[in-house]
Amino acid sequence: MTFSLKRAALLSASALASIAALPAVAQEAPAPDSAEAAEAGGAGNEIIVTATRRAVSLQNAPINISAVTAESLKDQRVDDVRSLAAFTPGVTIQDTGPRSTGSIVMRGLSASDSSTFGANGDNTLATYLGEIPLYQDFKFIDMNRVEVQLGPQGTLYGLGTLAGAIRYIPNRPDPDRWEGLFHARVYDVAHAKDPGFVVDGVVNVPIIPGKVAFRSATGYYNDPGFMDYIYLLKQPGVSNPQPARPGTFFGPIGTPQQIADNFYTYADANFEHTFTSRNQLGLYPFDGLKVTLSYVRQQTDTNGRQANGGGVFGTGKYEAPWRYLEPAKRTTDLYAAEIEAELGDIAQLVSATAFTRQKFKSSVDVTDLLLDLDYDYELFPSFSGYTRSNGENEQFNQEVRLVSTHGGPFSWVLGGFYNRLKTNSDYREIVPGYPAWAGINRPDEVEYASFVRTDTKEKAVFGELTFQPIDALTLTAGGRYFNYDAYVIGGQALPLFQPFPNINFRSREGDTGKSGSVWKFNGSYKFSPDLMVYATYSKGYRIGGVNRVAPCVLPLPPGQNLCALPNELSYQPDTTKNKEIGIRASLFDGKLRTTLALFHIDWDGIQLDGLTENGAIGITVNGGKAVSKGVEFSFNARPFEGFSVQGNWSYTDAYLTEAVPALLKTRGGEFDALPGDRLPGSTKVSGSLGLNYEFPVGEDQMTLSWTSSFTGNIFTRVGARAGGEILPSYTTHRASIAYRLDETLEFRVYADNIFDKYAVVSVSNDLSRRIVNDGVVSRYYANSVLSPRKVGIEMTKNF
Repeated sequence: MTFSLKRAALLSASALASIAALPAVAQEAPAPDSAEAAEAGGAGNEIIVTATRRAVSLQNAPINISAVTAESLKDQRVDDVRSLAAFTPGVTIQDTGPRSTGSIVMRGLSASDSSTFGANGDNTLATYLGEIPLYQDFKFIDMNRVEVQLGPQGTLYGLGTLAGAIRYIPNRPDPDRWEGLFHARVYDVAHAKDPGFVVDGVVNVPIIPGKVAFRSATGYYNDPGFMDYIYLLKQPGVSNPQPARPGTFFGPIGTPQQIADNFYTYADANFEHTFTSRNQLGLYPFDGLKVTLSYVRQQTDTNGRQANGGGVFGTGKYEAPWRYLEPAKRTTDLYAAEIEAELGDIAQLVSATAFTRQKFKSSVDVTDLLLDLDYDYELFPSFSGYTRSNGENEQFNQEVRLVSTHGGPFSWVLGGFYNRLKTNSDYREIVPGYPAWAGINRPDEVEYASFVRTDTKEKAVFGELTFQPIDALTLTAGGRYFNYDAYVIGGQALPLFQPFPNINFRSREGDTGKSGSVWKFNGSYKFSPDLMVYATYSKGYRIGGVNRVAPCVLPLPPGQNLCALPNELSYQPDTTKNKEIGIRASLFDGKLRTTLALFHIDWDGIQLDGLTENGAIGITVNGGKAVSKGVEFSFNARPFEGFSVQGNWSYTDAYLTEAVPALLKTRGGEFDALPGDRLPGSTKVSGSLGLNYEFPVGEDQMTLSWTSSFTGNIFTRVGARAGGEILPSYTTHRASIAYRLDETLEFRVYADNIFDKYAVVSVSNDLSRRIVNDGVVSRYYANSVLSPRKVGIEMTKNF
């Protein structure tokens, strides 16, 4: 159950597109996908990518792809996916803080209102760690690069993708040398009480030279946070959550003495404490066979949202008004085995097997939801409520892929994929003091309880065939067949009306499933080694599934029911058709490299945010059509030795193409969405410009860098209707000065968000929620805010 209950169903679609990170020098004779090929080819200004399942230079990649190198990740302090958008055109990430990975919107394919709670998974895109699909924001320690692919990728990847894919490419164990790295960062955060720090390191040990190696990358991130929860209840069930009644939205919560009697403050509640460790054992028994065994663990803890209350009770930009701390803890364990084997001169076999377990624990202030049910809870002056949520996901996946190596005008990729995802969640709403006040024997004070278990299985076969009749022309066709089955069982209970200690659930189950196919056609032509044109027409999909809401047991009992009716239990796949054309060029002997791309996306059967009829619980439903079209441009210029300029710009026009009656719901009623209404969640215009200058200082090196990023305005709801908003555009700046004493030691002074720009990046609930309900001021409404200025120093030592 999400906190954004009683929200409107949304129709939304698509389009922030962008282009490849900067193209590189052309490379002939593509080789199969391999980490060795990518690393070997990445020297100098050349960037080698493996998105096409073959190692090719970015200049030769006939698809819309960007790549952020290890050096750029380090220099720009891109620690995880939440920081990636500023340096990766085509991706919008609403950074909602450490409670979640953030809401990732690729090419604008989003069907949700913005939310201050973000998300911990996004099935519009595929995220891979090496060859392993995952749904976790692992830190970018010891990464070779991060690749971002725009557009459907279902004919090359196990996970079918509606919008694109993000691949984290880690450095692999090296059996031929010892290697180590130590990195430390200390920094000050504006509006925070304490400083922050990061400590991480890498070690590579050749256990048996040439045959066996171990590599470990481990780090700890301690960010202090900057949001203060200033109205926390001293004694829930006794303290008065709002002494001043009746109240007004921007009025005082009470007198100074009442505030002192009832509340306390917790500073910097949105801190981040993250431990992460990636451990790999590399086995190389003979030429042509590589085995990598991995264990990855990451745990993140925080105590609050990166959000304010929109000025309620006169609270400030970095103050939260909620009655309870809102802690969250995410833990992920990943076990994986990856095999690369050369099958003579015919093909390369790649097998990836993985098991992932994710655990989630969280709590939020749910008082306003319960008051809005109009059960007269406000008659208890000290009424308040909070949640306890526990969830666990278990995922097993197996992908096998063959990539041809025989040469000739034909080449091919053939693969199979199996994925099983099981989820288990339990939810409680606690109302301290209310049962005793109401004369109910309920010492555990549970007002509502539910559980949901789901099991989704997906199978697919996919492949591509490429024909190169002449050296300059390459033609590719691909396809995919998929099948999935999804099952749900769940129950709900109202313990206030049951004898303690019983919690008797009324449960029900349901299932759904479907099969289908997608396709891809691609062509590229090289007019010269410095000029290439490519075109793609592809279809993408996202599987359907079951809603993680307890099914209703019919007939419905009297009183409160929070459940899904039979027609609300499941939803169907949605599809995209993507048409794009791009040009890559290298001018002035490679001193200027540019990419220009145009795209057009049609989105059908969109998976939308909906609401159950009973309890208005958030679910997914299907409906509507939308279009997204745009243009992107990027360049990399090196006018003279040591000086470089990088930039990108994108324009996206994403809107509905048909009316959607009663799509948008507010507290006051329902509103239609109309053709031409702009879609929420992504910018219309965005761009960045970066300058870097490296020069010698005696025998040492100094590097000066400055990057400015522009984020255009964002609609929080379709057409900004029904209490929706237009979040203003903003520009941020970051800079650093690095001093490298030798090849092994570097110091850096840096500042991010140099001018301490304040901006709202997402909104929870619409403006109709800024209400006074029977004298109680609602605190539904919230604004996620941009991280303020950070100034720090860091050191990197290689061994």
